[in-house]
Amino acid sequence: MKIEQEAYVVPGFLANGIHAGIKEDRKKDLSLIYSTVPATAAAVFTTNVFKAAPVLLDMERIKSGRAQAILTNSGNANAATGPEGYGDARATSAALSKRLNIQDDLVLVASTGVIGHRLPVKKIESGLDKLIKGLRPEGVSDAEEAIMTTDRFPKIAIRKGRIGAREITLCGMAKGAGMIEPHMATMLAYVMTDAHVDGAALDRIFRRAVDQSFNAVSVDGCMSTNDTAIILANGAAGNPVITNRSKSLPVFQEMLVGVLSELSQSMVRDGEGATKMIRIDVQGARTCSDARKIAYAIANSNLFKTACFGQDPNWGRIIAAAGSAGIPLPVDAVDVYFEETAVFKQGRGVARDMKKLRQIMSKETLRLRIQLDMGAKSFCLYTSDLSYDYVKINAHYHT
Repeated sequence: MKIEQEAYVVPGFLANGIHAGIKEDRKKDLSLIYSTVPATAAAVFTTNVFKAAPVLLDMERIKSGRAQAILTNSGNANAATGPEGYGDARATSAALSKRLNIQDDLVLVASTGVIGHRLPVKKIESGLDKLIKGLRPEGVSDAEEAIMTTDRFPKIAIRKGRIGAREITLCGMAKGAGMIEPHMATMLAYVMTDAHVDGAALDRIFRRAVDQSFNAVSVDGCMSTNDTAIILANGAAGNPVITNRSKSLPVFQEMLVGVLSELSQSMVRDGEGATKMIRIDVQGARTCSDARKIAYAIANSNLFKTACFGQDPNWGRIIAAAGSAGIPLPVDAVDVYFEETAVFKQGRGVARDMKKLRQIMSKETLRLRIQLDMGAKSFCLYTSDLSYDYVKINAHYHT
């Protein structure tokens, strides 16, 4: 069940966000999520080989399957900072764990912002007392605000459901607007739940949910160094433990996919300079992998994305991108539709009703469907258009 509310509260979790002086514009830049008890934890990280220091630290700590706090700073990525950057990540973690009186290895850290600068450790340490003092159940909105960089709006989603006789809550928050590409994006995402979930089950379904959400979007085809998605399950709901064999597992998984899908689609909608969100459905493929490759070839085509910005139903750019994916396509059997209006069939353009197409292309949300007639597999992907503002934003975002 999706909840429409401004107070995002998960039993057993506290959160806060403050300005610690990392950003010069007085915006919040230090965030904390805290579980009142150690929680079962799982995480997924960027596959970029230039992993930021906090990613390297968290990848070691998440192996225990336990965590209690997530400390995040924005305004500085702590990436490409060498051994000193790793030491800075450890220093901020140690400072927080000491003040919270918890084990240091139960602290996960994350950073987002400009690459190549040392983390301002003293500023972060100086802000910790204020950050901790302000921890409260309804502090998720402040924590979210403090992790934002080029985001135009906050991204928070919440669901409630029942496992047996117990109500459980899942709440997720995320940041991300540019450098959005799977495996993963320039994004941070955190999910808090009071459900009692076995560690193996949590890791398995979290990875599956990430593949269906964060790994099914693209804004600009660029991969970041800091991508991190974490889930903490503290068991405060008191439900029977959810395992890989539990009948309640599909209920929890559906809630989790719902939260992550809402967050990932919000990132696409908030793509830097974006004016449209575009759903690409590739159907009739031989394998899911083939459908995925074709969907991404189209989503990452600058020609296709700029055509969408210009409200041009340019099917030539679509078939050119699809044909570049390395999949042997039956050229005369491929059909292309904007919503239910065909623009390409049997190897040639068939668009006739240009007035209707102009109406479709003027919408803020577009649906493109490519029918391959090769099999029964499909893949759905969300992307955004490419506008003048994207260039303006990134022309002035420097290392």
